[in-house]
Amino acid sequence: MKTIVLKSRPKGTPTLENFEFIEVDKPQPKDGEVLLKARYVSVDPYLRGRMRDEKSYIEPFKLNEPVSSAIVAEVVETKHKEFEKGDFLTGMLEWKEFQTSDAKNLRKVDGSKVPLSAYLGVLGMTGLTAYFGLMDIGNPQEGETLLVSGAAGAVGSIVGQIGKIKGLKVVGIAGSDEKINLIQEKFNFDEGINYSKTDDMTAAIKELAPDGVDVYFDNVGSYTLDAAMNNINRFGRVINCGAISLYNETEKPTGPRLETTIVKKSIKMQGFIVRNYESRFKEGIQQLSQWLASGELTHEETIVDGFDQIPKAFIDLFDGKNTGKMVVKI
Repeated sequence: MKTIVLKSRPKGTPTLENFEFIEVDKPQPKDGEVLLKARYVSVDPYLRGRMRDEKSYIEPFKLNEPVSSAIVAEVVETKHKEFEKGDFLTGMLEWKEFQTSDAKNLRKVDGSKVPLSAYLGVLGMTGLTAYFGLMDIGNPQEGETLLVSGAAGAVGSIVGQIGKIKGLKVVGIAGSDEKINLIQEKFNFDEGINYSKTDDMTAAIKELAPDGVDVYFDNVGSYTLDAAMNNINRFGRVINCGAISLYNETEKPTGPRLETTIVKKSIKMQGFIVRNYESRFKEGIQQLSQWLASGELTHEETIVDGFDQIPKAFIDLFDGKNTGKMVVKI
């Protein structure tokens, strides 16, 4: 069987040369374990941070050891009393075709009502990130204006929809006309800004949000954050979820100082990781499931076929080649 290890730490944007496929023997489960076959593998921008050898909220990947991410896997052999052959489990697993687990940190999922891949997206960490970031930090109020960067991505597309459910005007920023059409037609955004055709982001935001921005959900950072802050209202809330524009920078970037705006306008700016809300995951999944069942919430996936395509699918995230959640189907 194959496993994918981190061969070298990327300098700038990751390349295929940073990964290596290793052939190893297929493992056998011990008592209290299951043998899992990977079926759907999540690739996410935050994995780039784990490829750096630096202290963070989660330990970095080790060289010449398997990369890991959220995976939906099938039980193909079991010596565990709680699981049967044919069950599907999800959780953090390694990039391997097969692996054994005691399943202590995995949960059983059902693919009869929603696609199994949804448990890596709208009903997984992606959906929970959108839900808790917006609801807990953003505190959205009916009639306010919500601005979302990375609006056609896995998290942003769900944030915008929740904003509409809560009665906000929602403006999204994405990188192509096709993605702008998608967020308006499928995800119910009110307005969209194509950043690849925008020379003055501050002016573009002002035009579509003339009453200012009350809540900004930031997946991008850098100049987009600067432009959002130029349009933020008094008592505005800025949710720092990600900064994909900076993940592959080789030098520490500098930019405008935000302190004066934060003080003068009494702005709340807070970063977070979804694991902060681990004790409330059940609440989030229940609410997201209800919205999904009622048709108030929909989701988009970019599905790539083949275990061998996992590294390339990950790299493609940084070129914006995904719409919605990027998933690799095995």
